[in-house]
Amino acid sequence: MPLRLLPTTLVDRIAAGEVVERPAAALKEIVENALDAGATRIEIIIDGGGRRLLRVTDDGCGMSADELALAVERHATSKLDGEDLLSIATLGFRGEALPSIGSVARLAITSRPRGTDSAHEIRVEGGVKSPVRPAALGTGTRVEVRDLFFATPARLKFLKSERAETAAAVDAVKRLALARPEVGFTLVADERAPLTWAARGEDAAGRRARIADVLGREVGANALDIDGRREGARLTGLAGLPTYSKANSLSQYLFVNGRPVRDKVLIGAIRAAYADLLPSDRHPVTALFLDLDPREVDVNVHPAKTEVRFRDPGLIRALIVRTLSDALTAGVPRTASTAAGRLAQFARPDLSSSFRPAPYPGNHDWTRSWAAPGGTAPDGAAAEPADSGHEMPGLREAPARFDFGGLGLALAPGADARAAATPADPDLMERPLGAARAQLHETYIIAQTRDGVVVVDQHAAHERIVYERLKAAMERDGLNRQLLLVPLVVELDPSDAARLGERVEALAGLGLVIEPFGPGAVLVREVPALIGEADVSALVRELAEHAAEWDDALPLERRLLHIAATMACHGSVRAGRRLRVEEMNALLRDMEQTPNAAQCNHGRPTFVTLALADIERLFARR
Repeated sequence: MPLRLLPTTLVDRIAAGEVVERPAAALKEIVENALDAGATRIEIIIDGGGRRLLRVTDDGCGMSADELALAVERHATSKLDGEDLLSIATLGFRGEALPSIGSVARLAITSRPRGTDSAHEIRVEGGVKSPVRPAALGTGTRVEVRDLFFATPARLKFLKSERAETAAAVDAVKRLALARPEVGFTLVADERAPLTWAARGEDAAGRRARIADVLGREVGANALDIDGRREGARLTGLAGLPTYSKANSLSQYLFVNGRPVRDKVLIGAIRAAYADLLPSDRHPVTALFLDLDPREVDVNVHPAKTEVRFRDPGLIRALIVRTLSDALTAGVPRTASTAAGRLAQFARPDLSSSFRPAPYPGNHDWTRSWAAPGGTAPDGAAAEPADSGHEMPGLREAPARFDFGGLGLALAPGADARAAATPADPDLMERPLGAARAQLHETYIIAQTRDGVVVVDQHAAHERIVYERLKAAMERDGLNRQLLLVPLVVELDPSDAARLGERVEALAGLGLVIEPFGPGAVLVREVPALIGEADVSALVRELAEHAAEWDDALPLERRLLHIAATMACHGSVRAGRRLRVEEMNALLRDMEQTPNAAQCNHGRPTFVTLALADIERLFARR
């Protein structure tokens, strides 16, 4: 087949396949043009997932008739002063968006420059341009795209449902709205209720307010302020608490010099910063803004400008990891407020069938028979004598049940709650995690603060404390070992034993000294002193089971921390262990001094805080 030049319309459609892969991509390009034109208000209408209609109206600088004619030509741009492709300070540049859209859709652009009294319009249908003609419009520009991909119907079958395409288009607008808080947005999408985001300030407060507008106030309430610098680069924004995580990374909003991106370097750095705090199947919520010299980043490596390339990716990764790590470990522990809020919102008592006191003869105030001195306490312990009051027959056989949001959580009088015998120390109640007052089900510590209650999972909390001590000892001078008086033989599957035998040196660095002991067994001689009275056999078996998952491509430190996490779990205070009040308070104080104490090594919260206001809502006092 001989060489030949392709027709211009076909070239445009090929370019459109790179730039306009779906309606959301076309919408992103058009809104970016509006922002680059200096718009302070942008109105967006989406119909049919963007396939039937995309309309963007802005109050930017507008274009003259001559500029309109150039705007639909390939590689025409107003966003480059010269020929320096390494110094791009605008959202757009590649110069292919409008002609590419016009080659596969029915495109109409109407514009009126500031300071003029007339507007003009140009239309492009399937790559065929119409002459510029007079039109009516206020100052600014309106871009209307109808029947997207009508000129390339084969592309339509690759689109998803209207609902999915609408969601993608709305997400694209959200990212641009987060990038430019000083611009007001109005978005009308199919059958959805209109969204309006008022213009905010360009400072940190304005950015936080815009994040709350777009992503919801729940995000702002469960996120930390981020601000870090390194060699001319700056990282700001919000990073979600580890206990406020998602099942995918779609809630990670990343911006480089104001440009929304999905970059592997940035995503990888975020995952590294949260590696100790989240399980592998959970992802943090972030809205991070990276600003650096435009010459240090190439924004033209992808046709849709969603990926970038850094001159020094190691610097950027170090900045992100260090800044996020510092923010996540600073201050007193915090967990997501969503659990307490939902508890207060949905809790309702259900006394109709679960609580049935046995009949009691005579005119007797049965409510005082267990609550007042002289009765029988809910846990069955006798209270102080009183003038009247008797144990009510059937009380302990019919525990009260409170249905929290349909979860059927039973709070039974008679659970093993052990309240402190003396009033809480007022000084301890001023501490972030308060003063221990009781232990429920030998698993949960109940602490009192001045303005609420803290419920602590004792095993999860101690697991994090032990883990952080293991890490600190590793970094400082290695782990102290405890010699077993009698070496322990642990039977394993032969393949598991072999894999564990390949990591003898790594395990020894963590204080666990083992050696092969024939096929299918290992001999344990020493264990880390910090894990105390852990079940060593169970620990070795779990390490052996997970040995196959340890990626040899990972740094040694990461593999060791994986092992340390398992050791910490086995060396922690187990659920079911009865604690004295002094032990509970000691655990609370350790938590307050331990980095990342708000979540265990598996990403679960170690405590939940209920404000007094939340508790009052539970009982309809508010």
